Amino acid sequence: MKFELGPRRVAHTALYLALAILIPVIFHQFGIAGRIFLPMHLPVLICGFIVGPLAGVLVGLLAPVLSHLLTAMPPLYAVPLMTMELIIYGLIAGLTYRKLHLNIYLALLISMILGRLAFAAGLALMGLFMELPYGPVQFFAAGGAVVTGIPGIIIQIIIIPPIVAAVNRTTKF
Repeated sequence: MKFELGPRRVAHTALYLALAILIPVIFHQFGIAGRIFLPMHLPVLICGFIVGPLAGVLVGLLAPVLSHLLTAMPPLYAVPLMTMELIIYGLIAGLTYRKLHLNIYLALLISMILGRLAFAAGLALMGLFMELPYGPVQFFAAGGAVVTGIPGIIIQIIIIPPIVAAVNRTTKF
């Protein structure tokens, strides 16, 4: 997979990384829980759809780490879990939409499912080495994979496709 570094690509990737740090801060300023609305997911998914899978991976890798270092959010135990999840979001969004040319809604659904599975796999792996507030079984049984994040999932389904369509009309990579 080839990743061409053009100024437009670099600028968009940097923009989505900044948004992935800023949007959760805004949500938390208004007392809106990140686990419910999933604000960091939006820029990572959009980056994968618009810039491509490698840029999506880069934003997914850096956003949780930088956000934690700058804002103490997400909590330290969640950084590797969210990193795994967001890397998969960016990668799969870019691959399914830009490389496989799937419908954006199908690509979004596949990305969200595989990202949540990566989060659960991370819980299982980390749970072998440290005490966590919950494990993968509790995560899925308590609806952590879907139920808690339903408002965020709805937001993603409603706003990501039109944003991607609008940017794609005006910007070509």
